[in-house]
Amino acid sequence: MARVRSETCENGVIMNFENEARDSARDIAEIPAVEVLQEVAVHLMSASAVKVGLAEDVEPDLAEARMLINALAGFITAAAPELGDHHARPLRDGLRSLQLAFREASAIPDEHGAGPGEKWTGPVS
Repeated sequence: MARVRSETCENGVIMNFENEARDSARDIAEIPAVEVLQEVAVHLMSASAVKVGLAEDVEPDLAEARMLINALAGFITAAAPELGDHHARPLRDGLRSLQLAFREASAIPDEHGAGPGEKWTGPVS
């Protein structure tokens, strides 16, 4: 059961967030698991792309990118059997592109097979 959380606004009206939590749960219940998994993967991919320096006017942060790409690789590897090849293949392709972009952005490249996510995907070239 969701905890009731209330808050007093500037105008003195008490807001009850129980309905919001209930509505969110209903919304999630209606979404197929495959879509939830794909959505999570896309968020990880987007964040990885930004951190690796693929976004305009954003300085790369390769330590952050490595963490996100590792998480993405583990996530895709674990989710692939549930997603099936039709849904997993584009995610794997996106992951590989991010791994290659990371290698290109690195001043000192990782050893073959030691790049981000390669623990789960094997060496990327």
